[in-house]
Amino acid sequence: MGALSHLRVLDLSRVLAGPWAGQILADLGAEVIKVERPGNGDDTRAWGPPFLKDAYGESTGEAAYYLSANRNKQSVTIDFTKPEGQQLVRDLASKSDILIENFKVGGLQAYGLDYASLKVLNPDLIYCSITGFGQTGPYAKRAGYDFMVQGLGGLMSLTGRPEGDEGAGPVKVGVALTDILTGLYSTVAILAALAHRQHEGGGQHIDMALLDVQVACLANQAMNYLTTGVAPQRLGNAHPNIVPYQDFPTADGDFILTVGNDSQFRKFAEVAGRPELGGDSRFSTNKLRVANRAELVPLIRQLTVFKTTAEWVAQLEAVGVPCGPINDLAQVFADPQVRARGLAMQLPHALAGLVPQVASPIRLSETPVEYRNAPPLLGEHTQQVLEQVLGLKSGAVEALRRSGVL
Repeated sequence: MGALSHLRVLDLSRVLAGPWAGQILADLGAEVIKVERPGNGDDTRAWGPPFLKDAYGESTGEAAYYLSANRNKQSVTIDFTKPEGQQLVRDLASKSDILIENFKVGGLQAYGLDYASLKVLNPDLIYCSITGFGQTGPYAKRAGYDFMVQGLGGLMSLTGRPEGDEGAGPVKVGVALTDILTGLYSTVAILAALAHRQHEGGGQHIDMALLDVQVACLANQAMNYLTTGVAPQRLGNAHPNIVPYQDFPTADGDFILTVGNDSQFRKFAEVAGRPELGGDSRFSTNKLRVANRAELVPLIRQLTVFKTTAEWVAQLEAVGVPCGPINDLAQVFADPQVRARGLAMQLPHALAGLVPQVASPIRLSETPVEYRNAPPLLGEHTQQVLEQVLGLKSGAVEALRRSGVL
């Protein structure tokens, strides 16, 4: 049994941040009921190509994007713009422990599905709202998307080549990182609310905002600014506080060198055939190396091109200097460590036979994550959930389907 197998989650969210939180809870054993719009469903169902293919190479119409964040859930289609649909969602919420939603501020109030309305029906409900800018403040009513918040929240001011370099300019992260981080923070908040409910009783409303999460995750760069009043600038792949800590060219490509202390730098200098650099008055400490970055980095670049990436990795790992290659995704999933950890897996799928998945990184010794079912087809579990959870008869479900509620 999963650690959260005693819990039911009503997932009214779509796209990524909310579904990511829902998938984490589902992997940990929770029963997650995903409510989707009839006919269309989660927006990401249409966010392709690529689409999953069946055994004959034909498209199933299931977008890879959707498949990344909806494992272990049950899909129920309900049109809650209709009164009958609103009542079904209220009934499901009254029998749930957690609700996740990412509608605009006030968007669910018109349907009687806001926290204040559902709290009356279920005082123990933990209601997690995810928006771009939170429930308060001058931007509260605005829609917010990951890319926009990466820019507004400062991440893109730190990502990209330095000013003056060829190709300089702001760059977004290659995945929707703000959404992912918001999903993770939302999961932490939900678990904290569950702990409070267990000890003190009662649910609560969780107000999560993409912008809040993005600013919080600026981490050391935020503190670099707050302690100095000077906004950090883009450094490409270099680190603002550690040198050398970036990519360097090799005889057959590039590799990443991450020297974390002075001892590691001396070891690197020895392997590079320039042991005197370790005691050089310009480079002997990290503080000096940061101050003299412009002199040191070109020197290292002149040295690293004489060995292949594999040679550098082998020789530096042997003396405890952290480094590694820059892999594409084909190389990532072929990597022996990734394979040993089982990070690529497959689940049975109704249309494709099998669907690839990326395993959860959570490893629990007593209550390991569960992989019960693939991301569901749209409405795949509507009849099952309404009959088993709400006790509706099959005739009643069919009548709701005929009237367009399901």
